[in-house]
Amino acid sequence: MKKKVVIIGAGPAGLTAAYELRKRAPKEYEVLVLEESGEIGGISRTVRYKKNRMDIGGHRFFSKDQRVMDWWKNRMPMQGAPSYDDKKLHRVKPLEKGGPDPEKEDRVMLVRQRVSRIYYKKKFFDYPVSMKPQTFINMGLTQTIKAGCSYLLSCVHKRKEDSLENFYVNRFGKVLYGMFFEGYTEKLWGRHPREIDPSWGAQRVKGLSIFAIVKDMFSKLAPGRDRRNVETSLIEEFIYPKYGPGQLWEITAQEIEAMGGEIRKNSKVTGIRTREGAVTAVQVQSVDGSVEEVEGDLFLSSMPLKDLVEGMGDSAPEKIRTIASGLPYRDFVTVGLLVDRLNMKNLTKIRTLNDIVPDCWIYVQDTGVKLGRIQIFNNWSPYLVEDVDSKVWIGLEYFCNENDSFWNLSDSKCIRLATEELIKMGVINRKEDVLDAHREKVKKAYPAYFDTYSEIDQVIDYLNQYENLYCVGRNGQHRYNNMDHSMATAFEAVDNILTGKTGKENVWNVNTEKEYHETK
Repeated sequence: MKKKVVIIGAGPAGLTAAYELRKRAPKEYEVLVLEESGEIGGISRTVRYKKNRMDIGGHRFFSKDQRVMDWWKNRMPMQGAPSYDDKKLHRVKPLEKGGPDPEKEDRVMLVRQRVSRIYYKKKFFDYPVSMKPQTFINMGLTQTIKAGCSYLLSCVHKRKEDSLENFYVNRFGKVLYGMFFEGYTEKLWGRHPREIDPSWGAQRVKGLSIFAIVKDMFSKLAPGRDRRNVETSLIEEFIYPKYGPGQLWEITAQEIEAMGGEIRKNSKVTGIRTREGAVTAVQVQSVDGSVEEVEGDLFLSSMPLKDLVEGMGDSAPEKIRTIASGLPYRDFVTVGLLVDRLNMKNLTKIRTLNDIVPDCWIYVQDTGVKLGRIQIFNNWSPYLVEDVDSKVWIGLEYFCNENDSFWNLSDSKCIRLATEELIKMGVINRKEDVLDAHREKVKKAYPAYFDTYSEIDQVIDYLNQYENLYCVGRNGQHRYNNMDHSMATAFEAVDNILTGKTGKENVWNVNTEKEYHETK
């Protein structure tokens, strides 16, 4: 008889696992995916607002894991090389001859140029910080000398890396840390970097430092260089679905169902039933309030780790429940604004329509505003914007806590605040420049690395005792994983299921190794 696999969550990890099981072992396993919301893709979904689309959080499709890259390209082929006139060259960079034409076909990956910068005191700085002349011009002679001396001091006097603050200072010096990391990090997490575990930095930026930046500059001068070994934060190109990341996951969901898998939306897992060291069933609540128990042989969970343990109730030891309940998250709000133009000149060599700045993201270091980042959807994909030739569609990203004062603002007040901050920063001139707006809220967007996080290994050890339970994905492992990391945890879990491997170290060790794969 087939074994029943119950997968909690229809985000990248859950859908990858469902697809792999149905593709590789259709006769051995039946698959059921339970999704709390009515959407596909989790935080990697694409939100449709009227005829424009929003990428929640921004997702660069790039990985050093070739298995992930191949998986993406098999779902959505790379763009071909159609002949475009000069006006449209910025839209879809030709890459592979014989591929699909994005002007005529929808199921296609575009090749995009990665541009992200820091907006600090109304000046643009490269992100990551570069050694280009414009960086020193923007900083000024005095600040440049201070930054240089500070960096040299950090090279000879290393701090004990017991906080995220010391992690950054060791790599960039105290002056650059104060300019480009301290304020933004506190916005992101709501905590000063000295209160945050350094493992977040070790996971997210790993080998990035001033030395790595200089090394990368010289490597670009070498003919035939292998860019696969570049630090991930320094990548210059990435691929991207024509209609945003959600398009990939909607296609994947369709393929799962076509292969006989089942996906139930609006099905919230509220309880976990266990017996004799195994998970036996999950309690599922529908939108109408009805509750049912769904039994299974194997369970893959991408639901928040704290909710998983809470759902186990008294079957989990009190100590484990306490640690899990204290695991913190940061929630997220995106405000989409449609404007005629931005009050920022494109001083780069990259050509864009309307001469808008070419950035995918603009990191807002200014501590005088709550705004954390600005996404320019035109530059992720022109197909996200209905009138890309004359309008600019941007996403303003705010980090907050569920039910705090910002989260509880009405849509109109939140949009007004966002508009006023853009005016204050000089990004737009007046409120009348905003033609339309939309707000999206995302709960538990970012697993955080403080409070009881230092004790999380106890929770992991406890959950690993359930042989038929696999924790995958960003929230499923309470790890700030990107999309390719989340997919890799699913690959590892499925490999274990199909080969009979009982240890789960390989599942938990994704994104703890030296190599770092990134999509965002």
